[in-house]
Amino acid sequence: MTLADWLARCERLHPKSMELTLDRVAAVKATLGIAFAVPVVVVAGTNGKGSTCAMLESIALAAGYRVGLYSKPHLVHFEERCRVDGRSVDGAALLPHFEAVEAARGDITLTYFEFTLLAITRLLAATPLDFLILEVGLGGRFDAVNVFDGDCAVLTSIDIDHVEFLGPDRESIGREKAGIFRSGKPAIVSDPMPPQSVLEEAARVGVDLRRAGVDFHHSGDRQQWTWRGRSTRFSGLGYPALRGANQLLNASGALAVFEALRTTLPISAQAIRTGLATVELPGRFQVIAGQPAIVLDVAHNPHAVAALAQNLDQMGFFPRTHAVFGAMRDKDIDGVLRRMLPLVDAWHLCALPSPRAASAEELAAHLSAARGSTGTATVATHADPASAMAAAIAAADPADRIVVFGSFYTVGGVMEHGLPQRTGRHAV
Repeated sequence: MTLADWLARCERLHPKSMELTLDRVAAVKATLGIAFAVPVVVVAGTNGKGSTCAMLESIALAAGYRVGLYSKPHLVHFEERCRVDGRSVDGAALLPHFEAVEAARGDITLTYFEFTLLAITRLLAATPLDFLILEVGLGGRFDAVNVFDGDCAVLTSIDIDHVEFLGPDRESIGREKAGIFRSGKPAIVSDPMPPQSVLEEAARVGVDLRRAGVDFHHSGDRQQWTWRGRSTRFSGLGYPALRGANQLLNASGALAVFEALRTTLPISAQAIRTGLATVELPGRFQVIAGQPAIVLDVAHNPHAVAALAQNLDQMGFFPRTHAVFGAMRDKDIDGVLRRMLPLVDAWHLCALPSPRAASAEELAAHLSAARGSTGTATVATHADPASAMAAAIAAADPADRIVVFGSFYTVGGVMEHGLPQRTGRHAV
């Protein structure tokens, strides 16, 4: 079986995409004997998880450590979910691990996420590593990643998302995400205003809680910034290569992790500077220069889109902004659109290849309701992200910008076959 065959089988194996229990995946993990003898960091949160993981990875690599990373979802290729030494693994290397999970599960049915997590972590457990980063997908308490005990837990920003699984407010969501905390272990909270439920769960579990603005701080000017923790200070740091004002919060949380693990994973100031300067993460306020300019961002909830809007405001003047947007039906689509309405002059709404996705026509109805009778932006609907992007490029003048945002499927669909060429009057 090829990797594509295994992934198709995983999608059919279990009738639900998520089931709120860890019993099944924990049983198969035990049968497989997956364990790690290196420091493990587990990262959860609503927004900022991917950026935090990328900074942790980049800094540790700059320090000379051999690093493994599990992340989800992927943008284009499944292999993006498993990285060793900063590179995605080859799909063929995963095949024996899918076979091992299949043999170990017996009569136990696993969801797509559980099956693929076990295959990837089995590969990582068999790889010589110095440091492992595991990114939680949804929630924390019942996410399959939580079958692994982290030596350090990280909570990034907490906001409203996945309410059908996590609850209707920040308190409920924070409690679920704090499920990754482990007694006696460091827990980094980089959200400067965490829900009270997070603090209560930290006290109940008995973690070594390290809070932004309490146990670690950052400050800076336009040229450089400074980080100060409980016993460590780093000055004269360059800003992260990842764009956006919110990235300093993520970088600050990453440095708090290294302070917490300093006895087993010491990091120099130079490794921090190099790691932050070279970190890469596609689809997070990724600006592709040219005419017209293109911005790719997987912001898909109001909190993330508010950060996107702020970052777009700081880019400078563009005569017109064209938006390519697609989203899952269960997202707060109205809240997302309201944040972007003042910035967008032309909307290109697209369907996505998922049964959970809103159709382009549904998105158009949401947009009409959100802007009322005052909106003047043009609206077009498209069958997929690639055709929406092609239409946006055709309509844009060289001095304009195109913002592709929403679901990972939206950004990934635009990137899948490479960005359309900007030729003729749109020449790069």
